[in-house]
Amino acid sequence: MISITLPDGSIKQFDQKPSGMDVALSISQGLARDCVAMELDGRLVDLGQIIEKNAAVRLITTKSPEALEIMRHSAAHVMAQAIMDIYPDAKLTIGPVIENGFYYDVDMQPVSEEAFSKIEAQMKKIVKAKVPIKRRRVSKNEAMEFYRDEPYKLEMISALEDASISFYEQGNFTDLCRGPHVPHTGFVKAFKLMKVSGAYWRADQSNAQLQRIYGTAFFDKKQLKSYLHFLEEARKRNHRKIGKALDLYSFHDEAPGMAFFHPKGMAIWNELLDYWRKEHRDAGYVETKTPIMMQRFLWERSGHWENYRENMYISSIDEHDYAIKPMNCPGGMLLYGRKHHSYRDLPIRAGEVGLVHRHELSGVLNGLFRVRAFHQDDAHIFMTPDQIQDEILGVLKLVERIYGTFGLGFSLELSTRPEKSIGTDEQWEIATQGLESALKQYGKDYKLNEGDGAFYGPKIDAHIKDALGRTWQCGTVQLDMALPERFDLSYIGQNNEKHRPIMIHRVIYGSIERFFGILVEHFAGKFPLWLAPVQVGILPINDELAPLAQNLAQDLQRAGLRTETDHRSESLNKKVREAQLNKIPLILTYGNKEKESGTVSVRTLDGNVKHGIPVPDFIKEVQANIKERKLEMDLFSR
Repeated sequence: MISITLPDGSIKQFDQKPSGMDVALSISQGLARDCVAMELDGRLVDLGQIIEKNAAVRLITTKSPEALEIMRHSAAHVMAQAIMDIYPDAKLTIGPVIENGFYYDVDMQPVSEEAFSKIEAQMKKIVKAKVPIKRRRVSKNEAMEFYRDEPYKLEMISALEDASISFYEQGNFTDLCRGPHVPHTGFVKAFKLMKVSGAYWRADQSNAQLQRIYGTAFFDKKQLKSYLHFLEEARKRNHRKIGKALDLYSFHDEAPGMAFFHPKGMAIWNELLDYWRKEHRDAGYVETKTPIMMQRFLWERSGHWENYRENMYISSIDEHDYAIKPMNCPGGMLLYGRKHHSYRDLPIRAGEVGLVHRHELSGVLNGLFRVRAFHQDDAHIFMTPDQIQDEILGVLKLVERIYGTFGLGFSLELSTRPEKSIGTDEQWEIATQGLESALKQYGKDYKLNEGDGAFYGPKIDAHIKDALGRTWQCGTVQLDMALPERFDLSYIGQNNEKHRPIMIHRVIYGSIERFFGILVEHFAGKFPLWLAPVQVGILPINDELAPLAQNLAQDLQRAGLRTETDHRSESLNKKVREAQLNKIPLILTYGNKEKESGTVSVRTLDGNVKHGIPVPDFIKEVQANIKERKLEMDLFSR
């Protein structure tokens, strides 16, 4: 008799050893049809696996969080089978699941996306046939014999220590795989091949170049359609494309991975920094600045030379090694340590917008999202142990205010002590309790990541959510017990003895370049008025009015508004269209009527037009909207 314990605590008993499918059928046929796999005593396995002894079983249905990844793994096999049907001389390597889909690396003739329709058509035949997917275990020698003409599979099998190997068979197709997989190919109901690129076997340029074919798959066509629509929206919002169209920034071969910001991009940049500085002044921070290049012994002391040197830019000057800083922290330690501190001085909140350089591989560079030179809005807070909770709470409230100004929601994650760490149990207990207490007092739900903290202390990460629902890890709050120790930092406590300060590293924007790129995509280039690189565009209706339009532009500029005048001898309709393409939020048409009445006609990007607004009233309302950093333009409603 085999007893199966289900998640609700109920027990099913079987006279013979059941499979996962038998367990599902004992509940209902409808459930069995929807089952993808099972969790057997905490381990994901195929639904067809025989349960040898009493066990806890959780059935994985198409609605379970693990189901999509399992099905996409099977979709990779379906794609591989289709490729082998069409290109029988191809050699398969690996086909893992990745975020939002899967890929398979294949040694084959170069293919383009034009071949996708042929591969997808063959995949549809395999899916329609609902071919059973069965697991078979063989000895290592049998596996080597089976793949004697497959060099990549032989290499993988040789590296395995297991005495037996698992194969998965679907019809006439067999692949080396650990699984689990869906019961049959019919579960791969909605799929699409996305792109193809080159990839070296084992990521080694000395090896053969393979064809990496990417795809995605969902359990129904509606989900696939929604995902493809999301991708199209994301393509429209691509910050590299929008940045070029709006003349914000560019990249050049002379400085790979280092952005060049144009005048319009600098307008946004300066607004971001002005806002950052205002919020930090109000929150009791002072601003500092540390050198961009410092000597080797500093980086040895901080631990970067030993643990991070391959990512650092190094130079020799006057027979001494120097490094361009990859992080601002060590300079901040020197500033704190320059004089003695009392407990009465703490907390000290010191912010720095510091330019740092990190040697990222050329293959991972990605617009403003992955660069080699960027600015971090660092702050280092030095405090006593009993100040941890209040300081963390203060940072969280600051995070909320700043992200809220941009209309960005966010979620929080608390990461605790990893296996490899420094510091005493008592230090970690104090630090972790401080973070947890602050989060509980803050009152926002958070996710707990056990063992995922930094080696020097626990941390809180803030993940922002943009207009498309994508999440980005930007803000982080880290407690550090290593650097104060390495730099022998101290303060005199109430007992007149030296104590080691607790230190917080924290960023809110994170990388300002990356945050800039996120905002470009979040707003799709249609920035709120206070951030817009050009806030007002003036369009004179003819050449005679151009001088007066220019005078108006100067008045607006003196009032602090970023203004451009289109003097071209083009039709007004063409000027309006181009101003809208340039995402100028306020478009003023200036004709004889406006000249005589001293008013302006205002067109907004949403198509609303207001006529006859006196210039002083226009300036006053626009200034008020900008001062409050509003997300919407609720102007001229009276």
